[in-house]
Amino acid sequence: MLFNSFSFLIFFTILVVVYYIIPHRFRWVLLVLASLYFYSTFNVGYVLLLLASALVAYAAGLGLGASQGIRKKAIFIVGVLVSLAPLVVYKYVDFFADSLNALVTSVGASEESPFPKLGLLLPAGLSFFTFSCVSYLIDVYRGQIPAERNAGHLALYVCFFPKLLAGPIERATAFLPQLLRPVRLDPENITAGLQLIMWGLFKKVVIADRLALLVDATYKRPSFASPVDLVIATYFFAFQIYCDFSGYSDIAIGLARVLGINLMENFRRPYLASSVPEFWGKDRWHISLNRWFRDYMYFPMGGSRVSKLRSYFNLMAVFVVSGLWHGANWTFVIWGGLNAVYQIVTLATGGIRGKIGKILHLSPPGWLHSLVGGLVTFHLILIAWVFFRAASFDDAVTVFSRVATALPNLPTMFAARPYSEDIILSVVFIALLLLVEVIDEQRTLWERLRASPVYVRWAFYYAVLACLIIFGKWGLAQFVYMQF
Repeated sequence: MLFNSFSFLIFFTILVVVYYIIPHRFRWVLLVLASLYFYSTFNVGYVLLLLASALVAYAAGLGLGASQGIRKKAIFIVGVLVSLAPLVVYKYVDFFADSLNALVTSVGASEESPFPKLGLLLPAGLSFFTFSCVSYLIDVYRGQIPAERNAGHLALYVCFFPKLLAGPIERATAFLPQLLRPVRLDPENITAGLQLIMWGLFKKVVIADRLALLVDATYKRPSFASPVDLVIATYFFAFQIYCDFSGYSDIAIGLARVLGINLMENFRRPYLASSVPEFWGKDRWHISLNRWFRDYMYFPMGGSRVSKLRSYFNLMAVFVVSGLWHGANWTFVIWGGLNAVYQIVTLATGGIRGKIGKILHLSPPGWLHSLVGGLVTFHLILIAWVFFRAASFDDAVTVFSRVATALPNLPTMFAARPYSEDIILSVVFIALLLLVEVIDEQRTLWERLRASPVYVRWAFYYAVLACLIIFGKWGLAQFVYMQF
């Protein structure tokens, strides 16, 4: 039952009505049951895994709260390892088996594959709710939050359906206290939530799913695609992945807002970043995951408070692990490593680039510096996206080689290529999205709408709804990040 389905609309409408009718003390029960039902629509068998993950976090949290010294540390280590075990088994056992089998075969040690594969179906949202459980245990261990004694409240934190499948990876420190506060039917909350849901659906079904048509067809067999199509598909994928994932986040945050629960912002106009460190480190892209790795991995390793070489190593380690978190494939490792290299080079050359910028009058702050930096940053990120999207390393190499070979003739090839209505509409909607995001940098769209006359607000709502109805691709396409 996807957010972009009619069945979910019915489910959520009924839930909201019942939610605001029943007393506050029973609402967490309703939300837990609704979340478990929601998850069961993907695979009823994995509901037990979800509950087991919540139970482990609950029991380990109580143990941490009642222990000190070595015993507390032992409970913490065991709790984290047990929480991570399903992720390792379902997502990485086959990956490492394939890698080891390929290594053994390449060195001629064996013609067969000595390491067996499990062939397990990856549970939806496993990476996300696993990280929620682990972050809860770390926060309890550090004393940043007391152990939750209400098992139902902790279960809701783990399985709350808006964030369950693809985040945001909310912290227990922000989520759990909200369950204690009575929620009243607030028109402002409802309006703000519906605005986010509408905008998220626009990004998903009008932009992302339209872009996916060309992207999927082109990257399925890149060796048979024309260089022009490879270039278009790569640019389109940059916006497909953004609109798909940020669209999910907007919908999730909006759904929670309608229920009176606040979830953290997960994206903040990432393609307007003027440097790669800004893209990743200044709360632009996948904010909740970046903060997770920052607080629970990067800072404990020493962050940037150590020597330059050690800080560069820390960056590389975090991004390689982040790549693996996204997918059990070496292409994701390369994607993560490449983004780390970008940041390391940026940090290492900061002094030189500053001097060059002054000579060329590109020193910040200034619109020219932001424009040049933004274009360079976007295209560096774009190159990395090729590895993220390609099915294999060989496919990624094929994309680069075919485009590079045809580079001198690309302008002519672009001029000669016919363009379908979907491609033209895609470019128009991408331009519209970027225009909104540029405006948002100064003052968000929703703030501007709140300050506008009623007829302006409703004209905007009707325009978006019209786009959803007329231009939406309502084929129930799955959200990309659900596979992670």
